[in-house]
Amino acid sequence: MATLHRGFSASSILLLLLLVLVSSSSASPVHEILKKNALPPGIFPDTAKNYTLFSEGRILIKLDAPCNVQFDDLFQYGRAIWGKLEYGRISEISGIWFKQMITWIPITGIVAPANQDFVVLLFTLISKKYPAKNFKEIPSCRADESLPISEV
Repeated sequence: MATLHRGFSASSILLLLLLVLVSSSSASPVHEILKKNALPPGIFPDTAKNYTLFSEGRILIKLDAPCNVQFDDLFQYGRAIWGKLEYGRISEISGIWFKQMITWIPITGIVAPANQDFVVLLFTLISKKYPAKNFKEIPSCRADESLPISEV
């Protein structure tokens, strides 16, 4: 077998390249931790790549920039999203809104009940069910059209 500079074999280099290609095409750490906690990866857009997990399950998810995603409703994600991560749910959320008519309403929780085909989004006084299939794929973000007052 041919040996390259400093003892690297051709097969070692090939294996390293394959690992880089596989890791670059996989989901981000944010989407992986969602899956590990029985949450669909598509509840956060593709620009959510980094997170910090604090004590008692508090999580900070950072996006490159605020942006919108169109599901059944228009959702807006701030640059920083806080919440409490638990198995099958994120509670105490700040940094995500959905548009209802002309008003942006803050999302305060996301629940993915086990063995159900829906995801429940919690708002201040109400909740709304969405088909789980809406959140299976990681959505692409687009530039925000108008920021809620709390983000200006």
